[in-house]
Amino acid sequence: MQLKINNKHNTVFEWIPYNQFNKIKEIGKNSSITIYSAIWKDGPLHYNNKYNKYMRDSNKEVALKYLYNSQNSVDFLINEAEKYLTKKIIDRVICNIYGISQNPNTNNYILILIWASGNEKIDNFIQEIQLQIDKYNDIVFEWIPYKQFNNIKEIDKGGFATVYSANWKNGPLEFDTDKKIYIRNPNRVIALKCLHNSQNITNKFLNEVKEYSINKRSNILNIHGISQDPDTKEYIMVLQYAKEGNFNHWINKNYEYFNWKDKLFALLDIINGLKEIHQKNIVHRDFHTGNILFLRNINAFGNCISISDMGLCGEVGNIDETKIYGVMPYVAPEVLRRMPYTQESDIYSFGMIMYFIATGRQPFYNYAHDKLLVLDICEGVRPEINEPEAPSCYINLMKKCWDLNPNNRPNIFEVKELIMSFHKSYGMDFFKAEEYRKANLSFIKNYQITTHPQAIYTSRLLNPFTEDLPEYDDNSQCLDQKI
Repeated sequence: MQLKINNKHNTVFEWIPYNQFNKIKEIGKNSSITIYSAIWKDGPLHYNNKYNKYMRDSNKEVALKYLYNSQNSVDFLINEAEKYLTKKIIDRVICNIYGISQNPNTNNYILILIWASGNEKIDNFIQEIQLQIDKYNDIVFEWIPYKQFNNIKEIDKGGFATVYSANWKNGPLEFDTDKKIYIRNPNRVIALKCLHNSQNITNKFLNEVKEYSINKRSNILNIHGISQDPDTKEYIMVLQYAKEGNFNHWINKNYEYFNWKDKLFALLDIINGLKEIHQKNIVHRDFHTGNILFLRNINAFGNCISISDMGLCGEVGNIDETKIYGVMPYVAPEVLRRMPYTQESDIYSFGMIMYFIATGRQPFYNYAHDKLLVLDICEGVRPEINEPEAPSCYINLMKKCWDLNPNNRPNIFEVKELIMSFHKSYGMDFFKAEEYRKANLSFIKNYQITTHPQAIYTSRLLNPFTEDLPEYDDNSQCLDQKI
C-alpha cells in the first residue's frame, strides 16, 4: 500500500497497534462486521509544509471496522482494505483508510477508517458514488458526522422533509490544482435536508440520492454527502445551499426586475437541468417552482438555477407507486388518473413553470385545489394567459407542453431547441411583452393577496382528490360523463 504513495500529501497507510485506541464505542453491526468509533491516541501521519516533515495528528477520531473470522484470511483482509483506496484524480488518491490493526483477544483484523456511518449499505453506497469522480473539480461525496454542523436554522418544511441551513465546520474536500492535493474548505454554508421517518434506509432512497449531482457545472443541485441525526436517527442529505431560495421566494423579492431577457435565461437553466434528468432515462415526478432553487441572481453565464428533489416527492421507504404526490396544478392529468409518471408528465409540469415565469402568477392561484380542480384539469382546463403577457411563440410552446394528450407534448430536445431559438431571435414580440410586464407590475404584486386560501403549493398526497376519477384511457383523454 505504501508503495502507492507518490505524493507527500497522500495518506500514509500503516499498521496501528490496538493499544493506540481508546473511547471505543459501537456504532453499528451486522452478521460479518461491527463498526466502532474510537480515538487514535498518536493519530495519523500527515505532511506539514511549514516544518517540511511528517507529523502526527494526535487524538484523531476514527472508525474501526472489525472483520469477523478474519484471523486466517489475509487475502480477504487486503481486498477489503483496497476497497477504501477509492479513486485517483491526477496523482492524488481519495483515501478512506488509515491502516490495519488486530484485536489481541480474538485475533480478528480491524480496518482503521477515516469515516464510517455504522451502516454497511450506506458505506458501500458512498464508495460507489466516489468511484464516479472523473474530474478534479467533482464533489467528493462522503459520510459527514452530524457534530460537524453548527448554526443550524430551519428554512423550509414540507410533509416529507425539513430543510435547514448550517455551517459545515471542516467543509468539503476540494482539489487544489497548484498543490495537487485535496484540502478542506472550512465553514461552508450548506443545506441539511432531514427526511422524516427515514430511520430504515432503502435501496430506493439511495438510488434517488444518486440523481443529485457531484458535477459543479450541473443544473441539478449538488450533493456533498449523507449524515444522520443522532437523536431521531433520521438520515440527512447534505446539499448545496441555494442562498436565494426557491423560485417562489425569489420572485417575491425580484418580480419588479424579472424582465423577459432574464426569464429566458432562467428557462434555459431549468430546461438544461430537466434535460440532464431525462438523459439518464429517469423522471422528476415532483417538478414545480418550489423545487427550482436559485444559487445566485440570474445572469447570462448560466448555472444560476438548480433543480432539486428528484424522485423524492413522497415518503422515504414508500414503494407504493399508486400513491400520487405533488402540487396539484403541476401534476399531469394522466398521472391524476393513475397512470405512471413519465417524461411527458415532467414536460406538462414544465409548461406550468413556463406560465409562472411569463405571468408571475402560480397556475390556478384563484382556485381551491380540490376535487373540482382535479376534474377541470382532466377535462383540459388550463390557466388563462393573454398574448400581451407573453409572445405568441412562447404561448404556443407552453400550450404544447400542457396538452391533454401526453403523446402530443414535445420532448426535452424539442423544447430546448425552441427556447434557444427564442434567445437567438429576441425580437418585437418579446419587447412588447416586456412593455406589458412593466406596465402591469402592480397586478403581479396584488395576485399574492388574492390567492385562494385553499390553493396549496407544497407537495402532498393527492389520492383523496383523485379517487373518483376513472383510469386514464389513451382512446379517450376527456372524462365525458364518467364521473
